[in-house]
Amino acid sequence: MIEKKNLVNAITRIDAYKDICIKNKSGFYNTKPIGGPPQPDYVNCVIELETEMEPKRMLGEFKKIELELGRRPCVRWGPRIIDIDILLYGNRIINDHNIKIPHERMHERTFVLEPLCEISPDFEHPVLRKTICELLKELRVSENINH
Repeated sequence: MIEKKNLVNAITRIDAYKDICIKNKSGFYNTKPIGGPPQPDYVNCVIELETEMEPKRMLGEFKKIELELGRRPCVRWGPRIIDIDILLYGNRIINDHNIKIPHERMHERTFVLEPLCEISPDFEHPVLRKTICELLKELRVSENINH
């Protein structure tokens, strides 16, 4: 289960990179897991970085941090103690088999959009051409209709 202490440890490790500067951090959000086997709730947050590091290298470094913190392979969307994703990288669009930026399902996930809207409400999704807050409002309307 992703707990606040795991996020704090991951953020501390990310902040230790000389070529990464943490510019902003959302609050912590308790959220229900989506998909996968039954499991406890998660804690999520979003951080804004400034870096010259290329996204593929950064993702590799984040995967190393996950392993250092104890993440092990599991069933898809199964319980895990940390999960570090790259949601956006400025206005860049990357679509290959190892990395997809913007994150391909971020606009479908309240647990991503809520903390992202907290720190960057007016940022425009480079593919969908809507602000983060617009995407969050649309998702909330959709969730209310479907429940």
